[in-house]
Amino acid sequence: MRTMWGAALAAVVLGVTGVPAVATGAQGVPECTNAELVASYHQTGAGMSHEYGRIVLTNRSDHACTVRGYGGLSYVGGGDGTQIGAAADRAKSRVRTVVVHAGGKVVSAVTATDTSPFPRHRCRPAHVDGFRVYLPDETRSQYVAHPTTGCRNTRVHLLSHKAYRRA
Repeated sequence: MRTMWGAALAAVVLGVTGVPAVATGAQGVPECTNAELVASYHQTGAGMSHEYGRIVLTNRSDHACTVRGYGGLSYVGGGDGTQIGAAADRAKSRVRTVVVHAGGKVVSAVTATDTSPFPRHRCRPAHVDGFRVYLPDETRSQYVAHPTTGCRNTRVHLLSHKAYRRA
């Protein structure tokens, strides 16, 4: 009986063609992966111990794909991609599926708090090389250079970001 269920599940996943199923979003457009999208960061402003910017995902492929929701974001440093401090918190925002056409972009608004409001012994300041960026549903990250200072203490949350939306 277990073999029959396993075969049935494999048939559903592989489909009639024998090709593994691909996650699809709006109107059958496949979900974006690192193969299609390239991440970058653009600062948009600063004030009151905060820096505002956005992670921009640009579709460098020749076909459309979809993005839905939040990715992952954290500071990295040490010249080797070691995570510095806590990963970004998810700021409340509307989650929607966005079709990213070839050459198109989606953005996630980022707020970074400066380390200065935190006592040095609590923050434990550290040089940051940049961001580790995960696309939604991806398990491999991209690196985006952005030198700054972060806190080694994972209980100090300096970053927050919103769900991806049209650029």
